[in-house]
Amino acid sequence: MSQTPIDGTGVSRGSLKSYLTGFVLALILTAIAFALVMRRGTLSSGVILAGIFVAGIVQILVHLHYFLHLDTSSAARWNVLALVFTLLIMILFVGGTLWIMYTLNYRMM
Repeated sequence: MSQTPIDGTGVSRGSLKSYLTGFVLALILTAIAFALVMRRGTLSSGVILAGIFVAGIVQILVHLHYFLHLDTSSAARWNVLALVFTLLIMILFVGGTLWIMYTLNYRMM
């Protein structure tokens, strides 16, 4: 069993098999989201939105694992720390934006 080589900075390089696996998973998840949108007449909008949201989250995880090689077993722990910091900033931005939009909507009505 071959392991992915890791250079001195802790960055791992993926194999062709891992890149193809990530690519196929990304295609499947994109097709799932597309199929959900195309079925908008037969499914409720809540089911469609939930399905697209789940497919999007899973696709983000696929990209992080297969293409950016971020996982908890990485030799460089700063990769995981950078990912956590990025997620925190994204949650603050999205949460703050939604809060501002809700407050503005409430005050304008």
